[in-house]
Amino acid sequence: MNRTTLSLIACTVALAAVTGFAAFDPPAASGTSAAGSATERPVERTGLLCPAPSFSDIADTAYTSFTPVTRGAGSGGKATLEAAAEQSADGKGSRSGAKKDQAVLTPKPPGTPALGDTSGSDTPALIGTADGKYAPGWTVQETTRIAAGTGRGIQGVTCTPADTDFWFPGASTAKGRTDYVHLTNPDDGAAVVDIKLYGKSGAVKTTVTDGITVPPHSSEPVLLSTLTDDAQTDLTVHVGVRSGRVGATVQAQDDAGGGDWLPAAADPAGSLVLPGIPKDATDVRLVAFTPGGDDADLKVRLASPSGSITPAGNETVHVKAGMTSAVDLGPVTRGEPGSLILTPTDKAAPVVAALRVVRGKGSSQETAYIPATAPVGRRATAADNSAKGTTLSLTAPTADATVKVTASAGSDGGSPATKTYTIKSGTSQDISAPTGGKGTYALTVEPVSGGPVYAARTLTGSSDGVPGFTIQTLPSDRGLVAVPRAEQDLSVLQQ
Repeated sequence: MNRTTLSLIACTVALAAVTGFAAFDPPAASGTSAAGSATERPVERTGLLCPAPSFSDIADTAYTSFTPVTRGAGSGGKATLEAAAEQSADGKGSRSGAKKDQAVLTPKPPGTPALGDTSGSDTPALIGTADGKYAPGWTVQETTRIAAGTGRGIQGVTCTPADTDFWFPGASTAKGRTDYVHLTNPDDGAAVVDIKLYGKSGAVKTTVTDGITVPPHSSEPVLLSTLTDDAQTDLTVHVGVRSGRVGATVQAQDDAGGGDWLPAAADPAGSLVLPGIPKDATDVRLVAFTPGGDDADLKVRLASPSGSITPAGNETVHVKAGMTSAVDLGPVTRGEPGSLILTPTDKAAPVVAALRVVRGKGSSQETAYIPATAPVGRRATAADNSAKGTTLSLTAPTADATVKVTASAGSDGGSPATKTYTIKSGTSQDISAPTGGKGTYALTVEPVSGGPVYAARTLTGSSDGVPGFTIQTLPSDRGLVAVPRAEQDLSVLQQ
């Protein structure tokens, strides 16, 4: 090993340790590292982006910030959430009255939730950074309640780090739908973004061919119906970044069925898990897309508390290459909570997918979305939970798994509480989370042994008597970063 190689290893370790954007989970299904291949350290810096919550004047939005206690984390640091320069709904200039200088909340030290709230249509997108002890696993939840009008009900989203590539199956430009892609640029330079739409017959012609420029430290909502005259019930949206990086999330709103945020789906893969379908879902619609050159044939299974079953009449789904496919599964859970598992029937092809989930009927109907998600990994975190209205769903698709769930101290005091659960292979379980705190609390999910675990959290409630719900999947909270385990070669000292 020469000096150059040794220097490169040192630089890699240093870079990974100080940036949350480089964090990754070990590849083993159990979450363990290959012996001698890598070691894990808490991230020392991370960033989160929260989209502007609503264009409604009667929207009330709550923010919850939480950093789990992480062994080995630093003792100093801070976390901040600052307003982005918000664009108007048509992309022309700043919104009037945006609260650019008003701090939504001040994050608290690890182990304690911090709360904040805003109201009205002028709440901007937020750009957050955390370092030191605040960084490992920092999670911010944005939950909006709208009493009437388009998107009524509860809309919730977990704020996400910036990236360069996003897939959103489940969007729409149909009559009655108002879907926006929210783009937020946290960096000092402009970002250039391409938005491509794919419908049931393939690529949809759009009006924007030169990309969308998102200025530094700003956010821009893009109304999908302004990109095309083609009304499509089921769309897959691809957001690709030519230069820079952005946070991207779709706000999907229905005149009759309420609405929610549609987060980016997990990266294209041959097998997918979509966890956390409520037991009282009245309608479930699967939307899938394969970006590769080959068609995909997928076996459909529902993991229920008693085992995996195949939905009658929907045993398989065929996804044509480059085209969006949609399947109505109806009230597939039939009174039991469940998670959808998609696996290839033969040759695997990369697929992205999401579920549109409806609860209630008629004027009491509300909608939420479940994208295919990555497994929990080492640990996942969900903020903004309460003693009533929170349901945690855990799925073990391939092998039994033992999982530790911890409820933090609450915003009004109390102590953390922990329980351990065993999830049988091929099942999905709704669990009663432990509670030891008072007020709003956070949940952390940590696999202890066994196979991979997938998780989702459902919040239910009402706004002025209008029932609502929102579902957030729980992939890794990116609190730990794996860095190469380099052995010192003393021969370099003799050169």
